[in-house]
Amino acid sequence: MKLSILIPVHNEQATLRQVLDATLEANIGSWSKEIIAVNDGSSDGTEKILRDFASKYPAKFRFVSHGRNLGKGSAINTALALAGGDYVVIQDADLEYSPAEFIKLLSQIRPGGKLAAVFGNRGVKRHPQRGWHYVLGAKLLTWTFDLLFWQRLSDLYTCYKLFPKSAITQVESSGFEMEVELAAKLCQQGAAILEVPIDYHPRSKIQGKHIGFKDAVWGFWAIWKYRVKYLLDR
Repeated sequence: MKLSILIPVHNEQATLRQVLDATLEANIGSWSKEIIAVNDGSSDGTEKILRDFASKYPAKFRFVSHGRNLGKGSAINTALALAGGDYVVIQDADLEYSPAEFIKLLSQIRPGGKLAAVFGNRGVKRHPQRGWHYVLGAKLLTWTFDLLFWQRLSDLYTCYKLFPKSAITQVESSGFEMEVELAAKLCQQGAAILEVPIDYHPRSKIQGKHIGFKDAVWGFWAIWKYRVKYLLDR
């Protein structure tokens, strides 16, 4: 079995090299891996770091670049088109998530069994780097999704979503609302969405956090949008 690790990147030169090294070294058991990064219109030293890494590890790593910043969803869509793995997982280019957690997600996969995806549950709660508004937004988005899609998820907006490549070959969302789209499409296909607890080290806006209030608004819109599409397609 092969795992495609998709890394969207936008101006993350401070942490990118560490993330790439950790992703390359991550233990994924008997699975093989490929790493695909998408430079989403970065204006810092991201491009050079990616080029250096690609020249050093050409067999396991490749990247493409967008001419301008199109959003995380667009970067994931570009990466999905290049992915050749049986399963894919998304890895952010900052240090909030550790690739050492991949093995926890992969341990839940039963080849040949029912269509399944695995989400990493961050245990969304109060933290010095994120205020109550963030926690409330994450909880409300998850609660709304669960209510409308008849799920029992704890963390809809987690970056760590492991799913079969055959289940989702492209995304139409350009921004962070693609988190909703991925979950909704998995529900539509009748996939069992499992959750495993993961470590999470949030950063602040000052440290480079990209997601904000407008993304929560788009998230609620996406939940209703994909719920309606789900009903119409049944």
